[in-house]
Order: sequence, then C-alpha cells, then structure tokens
Amino acid sequence: MALTRIALVSDVHGNLTAYEAVLADIASRGITRVINLGDVVGKGPRGAACTDLTRERCEATVRGNWEVFVASPEAPEGEGPAWWHGELGAERRDWLLGLPGSLDLRLSSRIVRLVHASPIDEFTRVHRDPDPETFAMMFEPTPFTGEGPSADVLVYGDIHDAFLEVQGERTLVNVGSVGNPLDGPVPSYVILEGDDGADGAAPFGVQFVRVPYDVEAEIAVAHERVMPAAEAWEIELRTGIYRGRHAALGLTAA
Repeated sequence: MALTRIALVSDVHGNLTAYEAVLADIASRGITRVINLGDVVGKGPRGAACTDLTRERCEATVRGNWEVFVASPEAPEGEGPAWWHGELGAERRDWLLGLPGSLDLRLSSRIVRLVHASPIDEFTRVHRDPDPETFAMMFEPTPFTGEGPSADVLVYGDIHDAFLEVQGERTLVNVGSVGNPLDGPVPSYVILEGDDGADGAAPFGVQFVRVPYDVEAEIAVAHERVMPAAEAWEIELRTGIYRGRHAALGLTAA
C-alpha cells in the first residue's frame, strides 16, 4: 500500500506568524506534501511574504476570492484593498491571479476535489450544515471545475470554520483557516491520509489539527506597518469573532 499524507491549508490572509507555525507543525510530522486552498493574501499585513512562502512550500495552490479581489491588475477601491494590492507587487499579483480554481486528487480510490469556496466559483459561500441540495451540489462537476466525474470528497476553505460532514459515501470537509480563524482564535489545517495508488478499497483518513502561535507578535506587525483596519484585525485574531459582529458585541482593541 502506497500510503501518503497531504496537508491542506487555507485562508492564510497575510498572517505570516501563524503560517510559519502551521508549516513547522506539518514538517515536524514528516509531511512533505502541502496544498493551499487560497486566500493567501488580504486582511493581514504580510501577503507578499505569505505568497513567497506558499510558492516555496506548497506543491499546488488554488485561487481564492481575495486573490481575485486584491491581485487584480488595477488597484481596487478602498484604503485597505489598495494597501494589500500595493504590498504584493506586480509579479506576485500575476502569479496569484494565474492559479487554478480547482484541483482533483485520487486517494484510496476516491476522487478528492479541492476548491476555495465552492465548485461554482471563488465567491459562492457554503456555510456549515448546508441544506441537502447544496450538499449534493458541492460534489458535482461544473464549468468552473471542468469536465470530470463527481467527487467523493470535497474539501474547501473560505468560511474560516472547520467541520466535516458525511452523507452516504460523500464527505464534505472544511479545513478552517490558518491566518484568520473565526471558529475560535487557534489556526486550523487538515491532513488527508490514503493510498495514492489504490484501485480498490483502501483506508482513508481526515485529521484536523490546531496549532497555537504568537498572536501578539502578529498584531504588532500590523500596527508597525500602519495597516488599514488593524484594529479589526487585532480583535479577530484575539477572539476569533468576525469583524462584522464587533460593534454589536462592544468589542474593541486593548
């Protein structure tokens, strides 16, 4: 049996401190294959460094919605998006925009499809506990993913909320977020384990891993660089609560 382990990371969002901690944990487990599910950039202060690290350490990366938004040829409107766009530089923006929208793997005779948000596109958001129609849709090929068979396993990021749901022989996995987790403040990634040469039944595993990191060091970088929306970023990193809820909950930076 040709057992292989693949680490899946997503939604780094320019948080280099968290990314380095997660990649160090992956390496400590002897895992050499890493695939990134997009949103490497945006929201955090070091998108350029996270892009460079992705190119160095990940065997493949799929394009996220923030890549489309921030890496566009023209600077997007708004102080924050324009700042993140400029921080990347033209060559990195070109690389990010050229990433594929989806990727298929075969593990333990299963088709494992990797996307950022959904098989529809980088922007169609699918939350935890989808209705039956949405769950079924996630496994079907679309113009975005290209011609091919239905997937047995669909793995995605985007919502920053790690979960696994099984219905029959189909498994839906969200890997959570490395750099901006919103289901708690601790970064998450997933390890897939299976036989990449199997033609018949073979063991298959999904493991979720949480990796602590120096949150305060990352917050300090955002303020040192005078990043727009640094206060919202600071609250999100400390609490794991989405910025759209901060005012209603009375949350402010320390």
